[in-house]
Amino acid sequence: MKCQILHECRGRIRVHILNGEMTLHQADILEYYLRSKPFTERVKVYDRTGDAVVWYCGDRSLVIKALARFSYNDKQAAALVPEHTGRELDRDFEEKLSGMIIKRTVRRLLLPRPVRFVLSVLHALKYVREALASLAKGRLEVSVLDATAITVSLIRREQKTAASVMFMLGLGELLEDWTRRKSIDELAGVMSLGVEKVWLRKDGTDVLVRVKEIREGDEVVVRTGSMIPLDGVITEGEAAINQSSLTGESLPVHKSAGSYVYAGTVIEDGSCVIRVDKVSGSGKYDRIVKMIEESEKLKSQAESKASHLADKLVPFCLGGTLLTYLLTRNATKAISILMVDFSCALKLAMPISVISAMRECGQHGITVKGGKFLEAVSEADTVVFDKTGTLTHSTPRVAKIVTFGKISEEEALRLAACLEEHFPHSIANAVVEEAKQRGLDHEERHSTVEYVVAHGISSTIDGKKAVIGSYHFVFEDEGCTVPKREQKKFDSLPDGYSHLYLAVGGKLTAVICIEDPLRDEAREVIGRLKALGIGKAVMMTGDSERTARSVAAAVGVDDLHYEVLPEDKAAFIKEEHRLGRRVIMVGDGVNDSPALSESDAGIAISSGAAIAREIADITISAEDLYCLLTLKEISDGLMKRISANYRTIIGFNALLMLSGAAGIITPTVSAFLHNSSTLAIALASMRNYLPGESEKKNK
Repeated sequence: MKCQILHECRGRIRVHILNGEMTLHQADILEYYLRSKPFTERVKVYDRTGDAVVWYCGDRSLVIKALARFSYNDKQAAALVPEHTGRELDRDFEEKLSGMIIKRTVRRLLLPRPVRFVLSVLHALKYVREALASLAKGRLEVSVLDATAITVSLIRREQKTAASVMFMLGLGELLEDWTRRKSIDELAGVMSLGVEKVWLRKDGTDVLVRVKEIREGDEVVVRTGSMIPLDGVITEGEAAINQSSLTGESLPVHKSAGSYVYAGTVIEDGSCVIRVDKVSGSGKYDRIVKMIEESEKLKSQAESKASHLADKLVPFCLGGTLLTYLLTRNATKAISILMVDFSCALKLAMPISVISAMRECGQHGITVKGGKFLEAVSEADTVVFDKTGTLTHSTPRVAKIVTFGKISEEEALRLAACLEEHFPHSIANAVVEEAKQRGLDHEERHSTVEYVVAHGISSTIDGKKAVIGSYHFVFEDEGCTVPKREQKKFDSLPDGYSHLYLAVGGKLTAVICIEDPLRDEAREVIGRLKALGIGKAVMMTGDSERTARSVAAAVGVDDLHYEVLPEDKAAFIKEEHRLGRRVIMVGDGVNDSPALSESDAGIAISSGAAIAREIADITISAEDLYCLLTLKEISDGLMKRISANYRTIIGFNALLMLSGAAGIITPTVSAFLHNSSTLAIALASMRNYLPGESEKKNK
């Protein structure tokens, strides 16, 4: 690709693509291609001018070489572009906005006054119809106030005032529609599938392949805790499937052979083989958009309050207008009050404040599914942490393998990896990764695998029952025993590690010691959360008392619960609710799902199980826990901004009403100041909540 360097400075270069006019799709291909490069920090592509600005680190020659190799016809580059990028939506908004401004300017400059008056009357019919529809339903809403103001202005032959009011109302509607569609587009994008590899059943064997290699008619195997990657029909097995992302249903739906399942839903329990019906994404984006549009999740209580308050104030505005006219017999003063309403600002500024907060969270690696969850984080006084993968790193490693009986260390690890590779958990990943590092081939030797949530895995190997999991599962539930004459070795297992027990044929075969390093920032983050208003920090884990107390002391939590089951975590949160406390839960595993669902705001780690991310209301980056501080600060900032907006909107508009009633300002000035203040507050609501901090850019 030929390009011309327009400007450059240290770490930044602006180039012009010498390839004719750039389409929206071509701009997306170039932007996502450059984002994918490791040296790129940020990219902005301007399709109108054909320019690209690249912020980079390292040698500038890397950027030049990447641009030289680029081609719009590169299929790998095109594959990087998501289904919806938002560029087309932004362009549509820009064209509508500029069209509104140009149309209004042309009318005022070129059309004679009588023609402008007729056009204003025709335009006003829309608002009159809306008002009549509201009255017909027995409701006195803002539409009645708008129609009254416009109609009275036209009756008084004040065409400019009426046109200005209608223009500002139309602009408000356009802004509100764009912000709503933009938020839905962004949310749908982050809620879209993140599945990269799937288990393909081929000639009776399960093979791990990239999801892009799947074709219609292929059969894929999906097990507990995993996301269904593509639409299809179950041919074997049965499962309880969480479909909340598509239907909003809170309870899992039982599916068996012959049932149709959808991409993006998650298996809570069971496993099944699915014959793929569609491989093109299955319209999941469109279904997510529909679900969000119909869901109240996007609205916080503050947003709902603003919307209802705007309608409740309508009778007072009309009453004030009538009272002013009766007392003063001055129509101009009465209309000045009528030109002011609280609707535009309240209904526009509040959603924009929430969407701005959600967008800023996204810049810091935080995905929020709705405004009410930011409100919950701000008001929360209890935070509950899972241990493994949350307070500890999501990538633990195998530190030591202690074998029992005649099995070798390599064979024990091979068997463990063969069982664990099917399930999404950080401990399972550690076992599989260790086998990979040692070059051990762990081809399938077992029959059907059964995953017991928060306990372990059960299967059959060479005709013998094999189990792997916690002490409680292996020894108490399954009744396995330690081989004779090896009790001393068992009693001397090294402390400080999480233990994963493997038993075959009812006898302990190996104990895999997992090094689960504590996150360096965990103690600092918990301390700072308390400083930000969180009164109680709790750690809940299925680990033994010894390991749990060691971690709890290191991170500084106020309360500790160990050897707990998933239902225990959810029960604890229910009890906190009974005591009147608001709770946020932070976790990453299948066993955290009930608690994530029960909490006021469930926060999942992005590297965790698919079902945890699906059920959670918020997802944070797996890199560190500082995202929690950012989330809390943005949430607190949002609630402060909403409160400030309330005070400003109510106070300023009340002042305009009093000024109009006193004859200090005319109706035209009243309308101008009201509409100007509405736009000013809306624009101010778009500001970032963390001033002075550099934004984290997604590559």
